[in-house]
Order: sequence, then C-alpha cells, then structure tokens
Amino acid sequence: MKRTDLSALADGGVLLTSRALQAGWSPATLNRRLRRDGWRQIRRGVWAEPGSTVDLTSRLRATQLLNPRLVVSHRSAAHLWHIETLNAGTANQQPLEFTDPALRFRQSLADARVHRIPLGEDEVAARSGLRVTDVPRTLADLLRSGPRDDALVAVESALGFRGAGGQRRPPLVTLASLSLALEAPLRGGPRGRTWFGLVDRASGSPAETIARLRMLDAGLRPETQAEVRGPDGRRYYLDFLFRAEGLAVEVEGYTYHGTRDAHRRDIARYNQIARCKEVRRVLRFTAEDVFHRAAWVIGEIRAALAG
Repeated sequence: MKRTDLSALADGGVLLTSRALQAGWSPATLNRRLRRDGWRQIRRGVWAEPGSTVDLTSRLRATQLLNPRLVVSHRSAAHLWHIETLNAGTANQQPLEFTDPALRFRQSLADARVHRIPLGEDEVAARSGLRVTDVPRTLADLLRSGPRDDALVAVESALGFRGAGGQRRPPLVTLASLSLALEAPLRGGPRGRTWFGLVDRASGSPAETIARLRMLDAGLRPETQAEVRGPDGRRYYLDFLFRAEGLAVEVEGYTYHGTRDAHRRDIARYNQIARCKEVRRVLRFTAEDVFHRAAWVIGEIRAALAG
C-alpha cells in the first residue's frame, strides 16, 4: 500500500497517528519518520508539523480531532475570537475548554475541561478551522459560569473596538444579541443576567473594566467616558469623572504611550484635561495599580473625593 506524505495527512498542521496508520504507515516506520523530521508531540497520538508552534490553537485542534463532537467554548472560544479575558497572556498555559452538546462525554482529559450543557447547532461557528461557539453564546456561557470580573472583561472587549493581532478589530457583538443568548434556560442564567446589567459598552480596556467594578463594589458611581471641553475648545473623554467633586480618574494601559509622539500627545491631552472647568483634580493609575493594588487605588480616590 502506497504511503501518503505525512504533511498531506495533517489537518491545520496537526497529524493524528491513527490517520497515518490508516494511510499505510507502519508504527515503527512512522515513529522513526516523525522524530527524524522534527514533528513535535502535542499529546499521545497527535503531532505538530515541523517548524510550527504548539500554541493554544494547535492544542485545541488536537483535542477536537480526537473528539470531533466537542465544541470549543468559554475562554478557549474567546481566545479564538480575539476577545480579551483576564490573564489572556497566559492563555497557552490555561486548561482548554469545550462543550459536549450530546451531554454524554465522560472521559477525563488532563488539560481540558468539558462542559456538558445543551448547545444548538445554530450557536456553533467555524473559526481557525475549528468548531467553536459563536460570539453571543461564548459570552453568555462566560456570564453564566463566571467569575464575574473575567466575564465582564470579555463582554466589554467584544462590544468595543480593540487591538488584536497588531490591528484594531471592530465590535463583535451587540447588546441585543447577547441579551437574547442569555434567555436560554440554562444553569447560571439568573446570575448571568444580573451581571449583564453591569455591562458598560464604553469601556476601553480590561483595566478600565476592572477599575469600574472595583469602584462599584466600593459604592462609588462615577460617570464613564465623560465628555468635557478643554480650553482649546476640543472635546475630551475621561475614563471616569466624579462631576460634582470635579475629580477625573484616568487608567493607563500597559502600552498606552507606544511611541515618542504618542507620549507627547498624551502629555498635551493631560494638560488640557487638567484645565477643563469641570475638572479640579486628576488622578492617574496604571493597569498594574488596578489589577494588583486595587485597595490602594480606591483609597486614593476616596481621599481625593473627601478632600
């Protein structure tokens, strides 16, 4: 029997040992060729093409090839849709997440979590060559399962323009379509709908989302993306504004400068904001402050409001 080239047998750069054996490769010959040519083992019986990176997508593909009825879902689906989540930088180290629409999957997967919940075929889409929950269903699943902060970061990311793969992507979902997806009578539905009521589509980054939630938890209710007019006549939008107290709160992302020109523009913007008639004081915090020193951030805001 003529053997088919291994690369031709691979699916998206991922090869199943079983498929090679069915194509005429003997176990011994296949094992020697895989190791000689530099194929990398993803998991038992699954290999990554030479020169490729074993990333989250290839790990998801390996699991789905072995278990075709599983659908990529929850945080794994969010990653494929370029939706931000907390700890997105460690996505390749996080457990894979799938949903079994048949509700019968009982196999234990060391690096994956399988949710056994109903899933309609109309809620499944193709993404990166994988079967994955569509955006409304992905976000609804996150809202129903929690945790709250991670779910709201994802929802607000999908609702807005965000950076993805070096480009600025458009919004991926509407509030109406997400509200409809949350109507399904599934476990966690009431909680998900309650958290949905906290969504602010104007949020510009995960750090802004978390800052707002920390303020809400502390009983603080600032305006978000508040419009003010600077002395130069231009409109400026503040991350947060306590208008009665004249306190503006700005949260800077990890790479908010980027270039020397961006840094210069940021300083000019700050000087204009500080001179707005609605603003008497400006507090600026970094993303690290928000994520890792939230109690201190809230303390600073309270002190400024009291002052």
